[in-house]
Amino acid sequence: MVSVGSMAMPADFRYREVCLRGRPQHARYDDFGARHPKMPCARRAKIFAPFDALAGFGEAVSDKEIPYVDPIELEQQDREELDRRLGILHELTCNGRLARVNRVTVSVRWYVPCADKNSFAFGKRGLYESVTGLCLGIDAEVTRTIRVGEKSIPLDRVVSLESPGDLFKREAEELLG
Repeated sequence: MVSVGSMAMPADFRYREVCLRGRPQHARYDDFGARHPKMPCARRAKIFAPFDALAGFGEAVSDKEIPYVDPIELEQQDREELDRRLGILHELTCNGRLARVNRVTVSVRWYVPCADKNSFAFGKRGLYESVTGLCLGIDAEVTRTIRVGEKSIPLDRVVSLESPGDLFKREAEELLG
Protein backbone atom coordinates (compact mmCIF):
# COMPACT_ATOMS: atom_id res chain seq x y z
CA MET A 1 0.00 0.00 0.00
CA VAL A 2 1.13 3.49 -0.83
CA SER A 3 0.07 6.35 1.39
CA VAL A 4 -0.90 9.80 0.23
CA GLY A 5 -0.67 12.22 3.11
CA SER A 6 -2.18 10.35 6.04
CA MET A 7 -4.45 8.17 3.88
CA ALA A 8 -3.40 4.67 2.83
CA MET A 9 -4.12 3.89 -0.82
CA PRO A 10 -4.46 0.36 -2.28
CA ALA A 11 -2.30 -0.54 -5.31
CA ASP A 12 -5.33 -1.08 -7.56
CA PHE A 13 -6.98 2.24 -6.66
CA ARG A 14 -8.67 3.69 -9.75
CA TYR A 15 -7.61 7.34 -9.21
CA ARG A 16 -4.13 6.56 -7.95
CA GLU A 17 -2.32 8.58 -10.63
CA VAL A 18 -4.49 11.63 -10.00
CA CYS A 19 -3.86 11.47 -6.24
CA LEU A 20 -0.12 11.03 -6.66
CA ARG A 21 0.08 14.07 -8.95
CA GLY A 22 -0.90 16.35 -6.06
CA ARG A 23 -2.53 19.75 -6.33
CA PRO A 24 -2.67 21.34 -9.76
CA GLN A 25 -0.15 24.12 -10.35
CA HIS A 26 -1.22 27.01 -12.54
CA ALA A 27 0.72 29.87 -14.04
CA ARG A 28 0.16 33.10 -12.17
CA TYR A 29 -2.08 34.74 -14.77
CA ASP A 30 -3.37 31.87 -16.93
CA ASP A 31 -6.97 31.43 -18.13
CA PHE A 32 -7.94 29.13 -15.26
CA GLY A 33 -6.68 31.62 -12.64
CA ALA A 34 -8.59 34.44 -14.31
CA ARG A 35 -11.86 32.48 -14.33
CA HIS A 36 -11.39 30.99 -10.85
CA PRO A 37 -9.57 33.46 -8.58
CA LYS A 38 -8.37 32.22 -5.20
CA MET A 39 -11.09 32.58 -2.58
CA PRO A 40 -10.27 34.56 0.58
CA CYS A 41 -10.00 32.41 3.72
CA ALA A 42 -12.87 34.20 5.50
CA ARG A 43 -15.25 33.53 2.63
CA ARG A 44 -14.01 29.97 2.26
CA ALA A 45 -14.69 29.32 5.95
CA LYS A 46 -18.36 30.24 5.48
CA ILE A 47 -18.75 27.42 3.00
CA PHE A 48 -17.70 24.87 5.57
CA ALA A 49 -19.49 26.42 8.54
CA PRO A 50 -22.02 24.04 10.12
CA PHE A 51 -25.65 24.52 9.30
CA ASP A 52 -27.69 25.16 12.44
CA ALA A 53 -30.90 23.32 11.55
CA LEU A 54 -32.10 23.33 15.17
CA ALA A 55 -31.99 26.94 16.25
CA GLY A 56 -31.10 27.20 19.94
CA PHE A 57 -30.03 23.57 20.24
CA GLY A 58 -26.39 24.50 20.91
CA GLU A 59 -27.42 26.82 23.76
CA ALA A 60 -29.69 24.15 25.25
CA VAL A 61 -26.86 21.64 25.25
CA SER A 62 -24.38 24.11 26.76
CA ASP A 63 -26.90 24.92 29.53
CA LYS A 64 -26.74 21.28 30.60
CA GLU A 65 -22.99 21.64 31.20
CA ILE A 66 -23.43 24.10 34.08
CA PRO A 67 -21.68 22.68 37.19
CA TYR A 68 -24.52 22.81 39.73
CA VAL A 69 -23.67 22.19 43.40
CA ASP A 70 -25.56 21.16 46.51
CA PRO A 71 -26.65 23.91 48.90
CA ILE A 72 -24.45 24.55 51.94
CA GLU A 73 -26.12 24.15 55.32
CA LEU A 74 -24.65 26.74 57.70
CA GLU A 75 -23.71 25.61 61.18
CA GLN A 76 -25.37 27.29 64.16
CA GLN A 77 -22.41 29.58 64.95
CA ASP A 78 -22.08 30.64 61.28
CA ARG A 79 -25.83 31.39 61.15
CA GLU A 80 -25.55 33.48 64.35
CA GLU A 81 -22.60 35.43 62.91
CA LEU A 82 -24.52 36.07 59.68
CA ASP A 83 -27.55 37.25 61.68
CA ARG A 84 -25.29 39.58 63.74
CA ARG A 85 -23.84 41.07 60.55
CA LEU A 86 -27.29 41.50 59.04
CA GLY A 87 -28.40 43.28 62.23
CA ILE A 88 -25.44 45.70 62.05
CA LEU A 89 -26.14 46.33 58.38
CA HIS A 90 -29.84 46.88 59.10
CA GLU A 91 -28.99 49.55 61.71
CA LEU A 92 -26.71 51.36 59.23
CA THR A 93 -29.24 51.25 56.37
CA CYS A 94 -32.66 51.17 58.09
CA ASN A 95 -33.97 54.00 55.90
CA GLY A 96 -32.97 55.56 52.59
CA ARG A 97 -31.35 58.62 54.19
CA LEU A 98 -29.09 56.56 56.46
CA ALA A 99 -28.16 54.27 53.57
CA ARG A 100 -27.08 57.30 51.49
CA VAL A 101 -25.15 58.87 54.38
CA ASN A 102 -23.34 55.69 55.53
CA ARG A 103 -22.68 54.32 52.02
CA VAL A 104 -21.91 50.82 53.26
CA THR A 105 -20.19 48.62 50.67
CA VAL A 106 -20.75 44.89 51.12
CA SER A 107 -20.06 41.63 49.31
CA VAL A 108 -22.91 39.15 49.45
CA ARG A 109 -22.75 35.50 48.39
CA TRP A 110 -26.02 33.62 48.02
CA TYR A 111 -27.47 30.37 46.68
CA VAL A 112 -29.58 30.37 43.52
CA PRO A 113 -31.51 27.12 42.90
CA CYS A 114 -31.60 25.67 39.37
CA ALA A 115 -34.59 27.14 37.51
CA ASP A 116 -34.36 24.92 34.41
CA LYS A 117 -37.20 22.40 34.64
CA ASN A 118 -35.47 20.18 32.06
CA SER A 119 -32.27 19.93 34.09
CA PHE A 120 -31.38 17.05 36.37
CA ALA A 121 -30.54 19.61 39.07
CA PHE A 122 -34.00 21.23 39.15
CA GLY A 123 -35.17 21.46 42.74
CA LYS A 124 -32.08 19.74 44.16
CA ARG A 125 -28.99 21.73 43.22
CA GLY A 126 -28.02 25.25 42.18
CA LEU A 127 -25.27 27.84 41.90
CA TYR A 128 -23.65 30.38 44.18
CA GLU A 129 -23.55 33.98 43.01
CA SER A 130 -21.77 36.99 44.48
CA VAL A 131 -22.25 40.71 44.21
CA THR A 132 -20.33 43.64 45.67
CA GLY A 133 -21.86 47.09 45.93
CA LEU A 134 -23.64 49.63 48.10
CA CYS A 135 -26.20 48.17 50.46
CA LEU A 136 -29.42 50.10 49.92
CA GLY A 137 -31.33 48.42 52.69
CA ILE A 138 -32.56 45.28 54.41
CA ASP A 139 -36.25 44.44 54.67
CA ALA A 140 -36.25 41.76 57.34
CA GLU A 141 -40.01 41.69 57.90
CA VAL A 142 -42.05 42.12 54.70
CA THR A 143 -40.05 40.94 51.68
CA ARG A 144 -37.15 39.38 53.67
CA THR A 145 -34.57 40.71 51.18
CA ILE A 146 -31.31 42.64 51.13
CA ARG A 147 -30.78 45.16 48.33
CA VAL A 148 -27.23 45.54 47.02
CA GLY A 149 -27.01 47.84 44.02
CA GLU A 150 -29.75 46.71 41.62
CA LYS A 151 -29.97 43.18 43.11
CA SER A 152 -32.63 42.13 45.58
CA ILE A 153 -31.47 38.97 47.37
CA PRO A 154 -33.64 36.74 49.61
CA LEU A 155 -32.20 36.68 53.15
CA ASP A 156 -32.77 32.95 53.59
CA ARG A 157 -30.39 32.22 50.68
CA VAL A 158 -27.50 34.41 51.86
CA VAL A 159 -24.50 32.34 52.98
CA SER A 160 -21.87 35.05 53.55
CA LEU A 161 -21.72 38.77 54.08
CA GLU A 162 -18.42 40.65 54.00
CA SER A 163 -17.39 44.28 54.14
CA PRO A 164 -14.16 45.43 52.45
CA GLY A 165 -13.44 47.92 55.26
CA ASP A 166 -13.79 45.35 58.10
CA LEU A 167 -17.00 47.07 59.17
CA PHE A 168 -18.26 44.02 61.06
CA LYS A 169 -15.00 43.55 63.02
CA ARG A 170 -15.01 47.20 64.11
CA GLU A 171 -18.63 46.97 65.23
CA ALA A 172 -17.85 43.82 67.25
CA GLU A 173 -14.87 45.53 68.91
CA GLU A 174 -17.00 48.58 69.77
CA LEU A 175 -19.64 46.35 71.35
CA LEU A 176 -17.03 44.46 73.41
CA GLY A 177 -14.88 47.47 74.30
